Amino acid sequence: MLEQFKQWLARRRGGIGGGYDAASLPTPKNAGDQPLGRSRLVVLDLETTGLNAARDEVIAIGAVAIENRSIHLDDQFDLVLRRPELDIRETVLIHGIGPEALTQGHETEEALIHLLEWMNGDPILAYHSAFDQKFLQKALRQQLGYTQPHVWMDVAELMPLFFPKAPLKNRGLDDWADHFGLEVSARHHAAADAMVTAELTLIALNQAKKQDIKTLQELIEKLRYQRRLQKMHRM
Repeated sequence: MLEQFKQWLARRRGGIGGGYDAASLPTPKNAGDQPLGRSRLVVLDLETTGLNAARDEVIAIGAVAIENRSIHLDDQFDLVLRRPELDIRETVLIHGIGPEALTQGHETEEALIHLLEWMNGDPILAYHSAFDQKFLQKALRQQLGYTQPHVWMDVAELMPLFFPKAPLKNRGLDDWADHFGLEVSARHHAAADAMVTAELTLIALNQAKKQDIKTLQELIEKLRYQRRLQKMHRM
């Protein structure tokens, strides 16, 4: 990933005018009738300085692409941001990203532009996606003035949707990974968490295929229907 980023940065800086041009960034795709089996989906995970999106910040981004129901190992994103001014004392033991890493990281604006270009407007999935969505939207807005809405889906909703009878006491990322015998190489490392989340997503997509869910829109509608049912049961 580092070498790809260097090549991308060299191309961008070598372009006419250089800098950031909002109009040149990919437009987010809508959830329509595109076949699920051929859609490119971005599975993303963030490491942050804390849990409060109002005051905490993104310090690392990991993501992997799914296309044709496969994880493409040559289509990944894994960068630590250069944020030496941030206080990471309360979270360094969780994500392992210390002051030196934040000093040597990649310039935040360039990393976020690269992320947007790499995502190419494709739908985004994450485990407990509301967390990642709030943090990423905040970073994009503050660093780039970028506010275009992307399609997001929550893998924490997908798993119980397709496996409602899974005998899990808790339903966190580790619990689902253990249930399906998936190996997590390094917990609370953005790229590793994105990879195991992508593996769970593939399991859910295969189950969706068995249930004859053919398009991205059909999958999103099924998620919405499940949310309505849960809301009714809580009333």
